[in-house]
Amino acid sequence: MKNRLIKKIEEARRNRRKLFCAFVTLGYPNLRSTEKLIEGFAQEGVDIVELGFPFSDPLADGPTIQFSSEWALRRGVTLNDALRVAKNLRRKGVEIPLVFFSYLNPIYHAGEKEFPRRLKQAGFDGLIVPDCPPEEDSLLWKTCQRQGIASIFLVAPTTTPARSRKIFARSRGFLYYVSLRGVTGARQRMAADLGSNLRKLRRLSSKPVLVGFGVSSPQQVRQISRLGDGVIVGSAIVDRIRKSGGKIGPVLSFVGSLVRSAHHSKRSK
Repeated sequence: MKNRLIKKIEEARRNRRKLFCAFVTLGYPNLRSTEKLIEGFAQEGVDIVELGFPFSDPLADGPTIQFSSEWALRRGVTLNDALRVAKNLRRKGVEIPLVFFSYLNPIYHAGEKEFPRRLKQAGFDGLIVPDCPPEEDSLLWKTCQRQGIASIFLVAPTTTPARSRKIFARSRGFLYYVSLRGVTGARQRMAADLGSNLRKLRRLSSKPVLVGFGVSSPQQVRQISRLGDGVIVGSAIVDRIRKSGGKIGPVLSFVGSLVRSAHHSKRSK
């Protein structure tokens, strides 16, 4: 079976449509809600789901996602829970691409050679490990390649063009562009150099570039989608989950507005 993420990217490219990726923390507020949210995301037209595994020292994450991770960890969420959620979704016929987001420590504990195979069997399509650049763990990334798991790497505003080329070459699926200098979290304004940085990146490769970190509103999604190939929203969704008091409906309504903003955007020249 063809990798769902690659298939979705190719489909979006053919249709000249922007991609919207939604992030949720596994087990926040509980595992049943995580599963229900992802089902709802698929119905709302979300293109990709990034499922974040809770970790005690999330160096790239701000207060919102840190809170959700601590909440889930206190309730004993494990890697097996992530695999179980993915399997349940696939059994229900949910075919939305699933990207697993984790820091390296839990993957080391599970086994760098074994874990990509388990991800594949559960129904995941991609892997993001923010504290493991492409040069750092050749066994992990080579195993991902053999298993057909897309390796997705991050590029920051401070990344040099030479290094960006290397990261593009190693990325499969899309490149994750960190839109600001700092950790995750909703922001009121976009970085001033976002447009120029994306234009420079897009000259280096034809692979899609999705923008994350700091995106918090439909207006920002629309603006950023005009500059790149799509948008990733995490903290704003997790914050909406927190404010909803356990209700799924308000979260799906918010995510639906983000999806529509992305899909109705046209790239600026």
